[in-house]
Amino acid sequence: MRNVRVVYRKYDEKLHWHQWMRYLGEDEYGVWLGAPPNSVAQRGDEPEIVQSQAVVQLFPRDKWFTAAFNDEPRWTEIYCDITTPVEFGEDVFTMIDLDLDVIRRRDGTTVLVDDEDEFAEHQVKYGYPADVIKTAQETCDWLVGAVVTEEPFLTVYKTYLDKVR
Repeated sequence: MRNVRVVYRKYDEKLHWHQWMRYLGEDEYGVWLGAPPNSVAQRGDEPEIVQSQAVVQLFPRDKWFTAAFNDEPRWTEIYCDITTPVEFGEDVFTMIDLDLDVIRRRDGTTVLVDDEDEFAEHQVKYGYPADVIKTAQETCDWLVGAVVTEEPFLTVYKTYLDKVR
């Protein structure tokens, strides 16, 4: 079984979230990785966090987001990070987290955008180029609708969750 290191960085290259995940496969939506219950994740050099639920992540090719799909009982069913396109290495996937997040609660009716204030602040602090700002915002706007109306956000991810439960 192949393990892949997932490394999110911020625009200044500072280490953000990172963890090891299992390679589950690839389909038309992208590459899928998974972590069983009680796996660990870490933000920067902060203490590790144990994830009590299984989680799978989708890493689309040439898109400006990644998506995490959490098993029950976590209230956040889908958590999409707006990022630069993923750089796929043999055993490391890296991307730049661009702050904006689209979150779908488990009840499926509540979708919210998080960290808009951080996105605005970092545009100035890090000097995000205009095309990065535009693409990040367009991706965020699309995801708000897609997470409740389109695959892989409806049922496809569940087959991958089954593989890591």
